[in-house]
Amino acid sequence: MNIKLLVLDVDGTIAGASNQVSQPVKKAIQAAQAKGIKVAIATGRMYHSALRFHRDIGSELPLIAYNGAWIQNPLTQERHYHQPVPSSLAVELFDYLQQPSWKPHLSLHFYLDDQLYVGQIHADTQEYARRSGVKITVVEDVRAMIAQQAPTKILAMGGNTQIIQKLLGNLTQKYPDNQLYLTQSTTTFFEATHPQATKGTALCYLTEKLLGLQASQVMAIGDNFNDLTMLTYSGLPIAMGDAPQEVQASARWVAPGVEADGVASAIEKFLL
Repeated sequence: MNIKLLVLDVDGTIAGASNQVSQPVKKAIQAAQAKGIKVAIATGRMYHSALRFHRDIGSELPLIAYNGAWIQNPLTQERHYHQPVPSSLAVELFDYLQQPSWKPHLSLHFYLDDQLYVGQIHADTQEYARRSGVKITVVEDVRAMIAQQAPTKILAMGGNTQIIQKLLGNLTQKYPDNQLYLTQSTTTFFEATHPQATKGTALCYLTEKLLGLQASQVMAIGDNFNDLTMLTYSGLPIAMGDAPQEVQASARWVAPGVEADGVASAIEKFLL
């Protein structure tokens, strides 16, 4: 295969428990770049949370953040693409999540202008902010804020994975694919973005519009449900060994897990 572009997820793919990119993975990426293969990041993280990974792998390409809702070039600061959740739908979703059956179980995050806003801070929100390296801003009236400005992404976190699964199932029935993109990047995260804000859509935009390449020239590596659309788009889809079975089933090859430097193994097998 004539792979010209390697696209990497962050959490669970190039960064594991240490929240860092290991030296073997960095070296493998550098070797691929030395062969002329361009490397990009596609993550569910906020843009400025993902910047250090963009630097760590020496990428010169625009960065795909917020599960594809935001594409920006850190080198030029040009923002190529932004698809926020329409305010009307964001308010609907907020009201739904405020129901007594859901509210006690969830921590709600709203992202506007690459900033994190919450109505109140929970322990899991503090841990999320610490790992992401971002600041939390508490606002008195979240509903009024998102009614005035469309959020880039809405995240509901819950320690009970069954609650998150039930929430995803209910809202998938309530909102068709052409209204909202609903996904998970971990078992405890429920994420909502614009229907044109997926990693697959963003990767298509980066590949074809910005780089003039074809899907067959792309190798993508990911580990969770929010990676499915980019794995489906790419000519050479690779799943991590820790990925759910549905994600592994969409891949051409399953790499070792993140703690075993699976990305390095995939690069060595297919690109070097």
